[in-house]
Amino acid sequence: MGSYILRRLMLMIPTLLGIMIINFALIQFVPGGPIETILAQVENEAGATDRISGGGSETSSPAGNSDQYQGSRGLPEEYIKELEKQFGFDKPAHERFINMMLGYLQFDFGESYFRSITVIDLVLEKLPVSVTLGLWSTLLAYLISIPLGIRKAVHDGSKFDTWSSGIIIAAYAVPGFLFAIMLMVLFAGGSYWKIFPLRGLTSDGFDNLTFLGQLKDYLWHIVLPVTAATIGAFATLTLLTKNSFLDEINKQYVTTARAKGLAENKVFYGHVFRNAMLIVIAGFPGAFIGVFFGASLIIEIVFSLDGLGRLGFEAAVNRDYPVFFGTLYIFGLMSLVVGLISDLMYVWIDPRIDFESRET
Repeated sequence: MGSYILRRLMLMIPTLLGIMIINFALIQFVPGGPIETILAQVENEAGATDRISGGGSETSSPAGNSDQYQGSRGLPEEYIKELEKQFGFDKPAHERFINMMLGYLQFDFGESYFRSITVIDLVLEKLPVSVTLGLWSTLLAYLISIPLGIRKAVHDGSKFDTWSSGIIIAAYAVPGFLFAIMLMVLFAGGSYWKIFPLRGLTSDGFDNLTFLGQLKDYLWHIVLPVTAATIGAFATLTLLTKNSFLDEINKQYVTTARAKGLAENKVFYGHVFRNAMLIVIAGFPGAFIGVFFGASLIIEIVFSLDGLGRLGFEAAVNRDYPVFFGTLYIFGLMSLVVGLISDLMYVWIDPRIDFESRET
């Protein structure tokens, strides 16, 4: 097992490096950038000042490389070169990438271009919101999916199994953002009932509430985003549970136990349940990380939750590269580590599983 863990850890390095190289290369071809953003802001402010003061004269564009930036007309070339040096764009792309990765290996993600805060502090600030959403959604999915999947397996082929499968497939087919918007329209004052708040995780004056009041307010706010985030995981996990139980029910040892006269409940809960739940329980880390990554972006944007998904989206839109690449690196590393933890949980729950015998 030790050599398997070592191989997986060694495989994380090229995998993570590949993710970063591909995204860094793609960014080089995307129009715009942090310097263009700043120059456009400066030009807009200068234009507004000129309009207020009655000025309307145009200044010729400075000569040199500054012509590559939109919005750089009328700005000194020295100012633009200073911006390039400040953001590191005076160096070639491969050198910037190497310096970035050397910093990431030491968990030094730099500082946001547009906020006076380090990337790691930003991530730690936004992390609780995304973890809250992912954890509650995963727990809710397990609480619903396991009993439902077991019942579908026991009554396989019945009317209940047929119509519940139809509902599950329909729910899985609906995009998460569309379901989130539907919940807002129905229950957040969109067009029908105003039962739940429209955005955020807490109300104004949250700090002034009692503990029970804060707990009630918090639960009241997370109902809609957690429900929207649960849909995909709920459908997948229900079918996984059903298939796992069906596989165990159809095995020879179950037939033998029944032939010996064991009660059906004893066969099911004494043998089938324990074995079938192995794969479901061991998949918890993977299910959590799936909800964490899959739902955080869209759900956080729709419900205005200040988490990691929204942070990464805003960083991409604003060309805040340290935040964008920093969150990408952290997400990639987390997903690889959780994948390894999931494999280790399978072995811990069922020692018969032997990853060591697999060929690399």
